[in-house]
Amino acid sequence: MNGWSEGIQSAVQYIEDNLTEELRIEDIAARAYVSAFHFQRIFSVLCGFTVGEYIRNRRLTLAAQELSASDMKVIDAAVKYGYDSPDSFTRAFTRFHGISPSAAKERGARLRSFAPLKIKLTLEGGNMIEYRIVEKDAFTIMGRSRRFCADTSYEEIPRFWQEHFSTGGGDIIKGMFGACLDGDGKDFEYLIADCYMPWNEVPEGCMTRVIPAGTWAVFPCRGPHPKALQDVNTAIWSEWLPSCREYRLAGNYNLEVYLAPPDPDPEATYSEIWVPVEKV
Repeated sequence: MNGWSEGIQSAVQYIEDNLTEELRIEDIAARAYVSAFHFQRIFSVLCGFTVGEYIRNRRLTLAAQELSASDMKVIDAAVKYGYDSPDSFTRAFTRFHGISPSAAKERGARLRSFAPLKIKLTLEGGNMIEYRIVEKDAFTIMGRSRRFCADTSYEEIPRFWQEHFSTGGGDIIKGMFGACLDGDGKDFEYLIADCYMPWNEVPEGCMTRVIPAGTWAVFPCRGPHPKALQDVNTAIWSEWLPSCREYRLAGNYNLEVYLAPPDPDPEATYSEIWVPVEKV
């Protein structure tokens, strides 16, 4: 994928140039030539924090600099850096800096700084990333659905799985798929799902979703969860995709596929990550 590093850095620069304006994830992702759905996952893997966290931390850094170096009022800083009220700004500011905005105006106040990102993707080679390209007809999944915010999904989705099995959901939905489906730029739908058998009724509390026909890059994951999945996920976005010249990301969805129950030996556990792609 030519210009991958430049595209991500262009998106970061767009954020930096517009920190006092309304920022839409769709506009940010467009600078990297990927969808908002994929950009948020790529950004989180590469940077270790979400797009929302980056924007918030940069805004609070700049707000503190202005408050400490000028006679700017707290209410004006709140408005300039995108907060609905002085109270919400004060809460966020205090969590980040450890002191209130008013205290930041005092001489010698100790403030925290979150520096702008400079992203460099160094492709060193030598790492084997196992994958296969498969063509698959459209198919339907059935499962329990919940919407998640991209900023908090890494913490909340594992709790969703725990809740599903602890409340007996595993008796109905075994959990062959963890399906992330297209969102509105900030939120997305996630299903704990199995293949839908059309001759069966859809149980109460469950729903069906059609996964379109297309081409998939399938990446095996071997080892205990969630580490095995996280490691492969990181390798996909940071190594495989930037070096791939034949395929680019396609539909706004991806699948975790659990083909067998967890092995008693965690090291022997097998799963897959499916990413939709298309020929360049």
